[in-house]
Amino acid sequence: MFGFCFVKFQPSEYILRYRKGKLVQQGRGLAFYYYKRITSIVCIPVGTTDSPFIFEEITKDFQSVTVQGQLTWRIVEPAQIATLLNFALDLNKGKYVSEDPQKLSQRIINIIHVLSRKYVSEMVLKDAIMSTTMLADSVIAHARSHDELKQLGIELMGLSILAVQPNKETARALEAQAREQILRQADDAVYTRRNSAIEQERKIKENEFNTDIAAELKKREIRDAQLEAERSEQEKINAIKAEGVEFDTNLENKRKELVELTVLNEKSMADSKAYALEGIMKALESVNPAIIQALTISNITPGKLAALALQGFADNAEKIGTLSITPDLISELMKG
Repeated sequence: MFGFCFVKFQPSEYILRYRKGKLVQQGRGLAFYYYKRITSIVCIPVGTTDSPFIFEEITKDFQSVTVQGQLTWRIVEPAQIATLLNFALDLNKGKYVSEDPQKLSQRIINIIHVLSRKYVSEMVLKDAIMSTTMLADSVIAHARSHDELKQLGIELMGLSILAVQPNKETARALEAQAREQILRQADDAVYTRRNSAIEQERKIKENEFNTDIAAELKKREIRDAQLEAERSEQEKINAIKAEGVEFDTNLENKRKELVELTVLNEKSMADSKAYALEGIMKALESVNPAIIQALTISNITPGKLAALALQGFADNAEKIGTLSITPDLISELMKG
């Protein structure tokens, strides 16, 4: 009525109200009355915005890929961007008077496009397909320090690379290659398992063989030790026998020497006795036998004396006629 209107904005909208070209009010989620003819309103969305994107890139090995993702961003300096882009509202139509707000999202996507092209062009196809997370981290890290975004007062909340896809022909070739690689890996795994089993069996047999060799060597060492002990024992026995033989030989030699000495001594004694007897006999040659006999009678026993008497009778038998011998005489002779 009379050109006065009431308007109310959302909390996610930052409002700058101008009256006759001068800023009179600003803030988020404002509600106020205004006069159309002298009022201009700038509405800047400060909530987060999701901007999906799809663009074509060329890898290092000249393969075409499609990069698909989504960028989340928001305006953190609304007063600053309002000086660079036109966010004025047409209050009669309820929309922006320029296309700057609609083009802002594409402007940011273009920056992401340039940066992603730089990184994708440095990767080969397989790396690009498998490195979506690394690609997203590298692009957003570089984009956050981009001068244009800083000047516009825009903050990048997040970047998601949903997929990096080759064209259909390349995808089928990669699938065939991957399938072949999987089959080859399966064959290699079977071959490896078989070789491992063979190697394991070889190691087991080798260990058994080494064990047998070690046991045989141990037995040989034991036999050698036993032979050495027996040889040593035999050497000791032989040494003892040799010592016994030597001792017996020495003893026999001593006995032989003793016998020889005994013979020599007995011979010497016999020679001495013979020499003494010879002297006695020479001394007695001139003595009357009756005197010698008389000298020996004093120490002779009765039996021997009777024997001498009988010998005298025998010597003079032709002179004796009859000789009577009584039992008593024989008894006496036997006693003697």
